Amino acid sequence: MRILTVRQPWAHAIIHGGKDVENRVRNVAGDYRGPVAIHAALQRDDDGWVSSGRYALTRTMDRGQPATLGAIIGVVDLEDAHLVKQSNGISNVCFDNHTPVGRICSPWAQNYIEFPAYSGYHLVLANPRPLKDPVPYRGALGLRRLDDDTTARILAQIGEQA
Repeated sequence: MRILTVRQPWAHAIIHGGKDVENRVRNVAGDYRGPVAIHAALQRDDDGWVSSGRYALTRTMDRGQPATLGAIIGVVDLEDAHLVKQSNGISNVCFDNHTPVGRICSPWAQNYIEFPAYSGYHLVLANPRPLKDPVPYRGALGLRRLDDDTTARILAQIGEQA
């Protein structure tokens, strides 16, 4: 299993709020597809919390600031990682072979339109499984391998086997 550190409120939105895309400046996933533990970082993205109101989907979330920091809060399946960049001089598009030309793959996906020369990656996530008891963990940058003991603790909570 892999692990990805995400700041709150975005970690909470991935596990509990229907956020199906994680926006990154580079493809941290490489060719990996499969289960990913979501680790809520010790630092919050307070600007992100304020701006999260722009997402209609956050209305389904608890509007209280997510409290869990420094712990694994759930597992998702990483299904895809694809490039998003400006291609027609007007708007940015996802290069995922699924999204219609000129569209973005998810309401949660950053389109980078305010930065015309900028591109990024969308990590496409599915099947969120929250942990009843968050597992304390020290995070780091990127998508990393999770140790066997921590993986076993997580799998026991979500009822899956390695």
